Amino acid sequence: MSHARRHGRDHWPFRHYKRGVGHTSSPRTRAVAHWAAGSPVLPVLIVIAIVFVDLVGGTGKIWLPLLAAGPALAAATSRPLGVLGVGLVAAVLGAAIGVRHGMPASELTVVLAALVTVTLAGVLASTLRGRRERVLAAVRSVAETAQHALLKPVPETVGPFQAAVHYTAAAAEARIGGDLYALIATPYGVRMIVGDVRGKGLPAVGTAALVLGVFREAAYDEPDLLDVVCRIERSLARNLGCDDFVTAVVAGYPEPGRLEMVNCGHAPPLLIRGTDVMTVDPDRPSPPLGLRALSGESPSLQEVSFTEGDQLLLYTDGVTEARDAGGEFYPLAEGVARHLCDEPARTLAALHEELLAHVGGRLHDDAALLLLRKPVAVAGTDAAGTDAVGAAASHRLPDGLALTGTPGLRPLAERPEEGIGDAFDGREGAA
Repeated sequence: MSHARRHGRDHWPFRHYKRGVGHTSSPRTRAVAHWAAGSPVLPVLIVIAIVFVDLVGGTGKIWLPLLAAGPALAAATSRPLGVLGVGLVAAVLGAAIGVRHGMPASELTVVLAALVTVTLAGVLASTLRGRRERVLAAVRSVAETAQHALLKPVPETVGPFQAAVHYTAAAAEARIGGDLYALIATPYGVRMIVGDVRGKGLPAVGTAALVLGVFREAAYDEPDLLDVVCRIERSLARNLGCDDFVTAVVAGYPEPGRLEMVNCGHAPPLLIRGTDVMTVDPDRPSPPLGLRALSGESPSLQEVSFTEGDQLLLYTDGVTEARDAGGEFYPLAEGVARHLCDEPARTLAALHEELLAHVGGRLHDDAALLLLRKPVAVAGTDAAGTDAVGAAASHRLPDGLALTGTPGLRPLAERPEEGIGDAFDGREGAA
């Protein structure tokens, strides 16, 4: 199954994987739970069922070979001592059945020898299985630590914003994949990135780690958002192959009321104001990161007004290109309108559940959602002053940047002939 990370209300990204035996109520309960997890209950029940059938049916020795099923099954589910215990029970009961039915000593000896052999083989198999499980647990622990370092948890609030992230890796047993995100507060305002690496698997993870490392460093150093993008581009040009690239949206909030965005061949973000959901189409399309040398085009900066109550949703194509059994894409904008609320974490959780229901329970591509919300200031608080500054900043924006006249902003209701999936034309090959 796919594995999801949900940041926002839950600060620990693997919260769902931490629950279980280790989180029971008391040491005694935990001890019982650990014992039950490795106890040979089912194998013992099988042995008892065989003996019961013999006692009821009176069929005698023909049931004795089936007693070996007990220790054989215990080898796959229990610890070595549990396998020995099941084997001992099976041998004692087998001997009792043989004596009860007057079984010749030679035949009984063969049956008991077979039970002992199966039991010893089961003990060896259980021991080897336990060693492999311990090694696997250690590897997973190291992998989760590395994944924490790559995709860091996003707190509920970052700067003046409420924030939440939901990430789903399509690869089995994976927590991360080729999608990436980061949201950090810098001396130049809150900055964020959501991207999608071409390809899947470990190479895509390595590229995602490279992009995030450069972004986190450049976001603190570069006052200009375009310079942050250029730093990432230069790093990718040195490290990626000629056919590799990364689509991404890099955004920043340098001052109240003004949001900057650089869209490098990525899906257009959704801007939510009130009940209106609009796509923020780039004024001038920019090439994906890593392909600037081939296209000869430079990225362009786009400015959008962003005031109290506004929300911005960044996502990857694993969301909008998810298909149902009939081949229909998931309607993200409609889903946002249905589940929108004042808590970004709740909105993303509802979207994720609906997305999984749409595809039938499992995504076939990595999917990332990052939702940012500017809370409405409460009258009489310091936020009111900040809002006034933000409003003034909005009036200082160049003409045409109001929501109703901002280039690139189009309400979905005004373009029924065009779907969200149209924004992905030209992104063939991206993960």
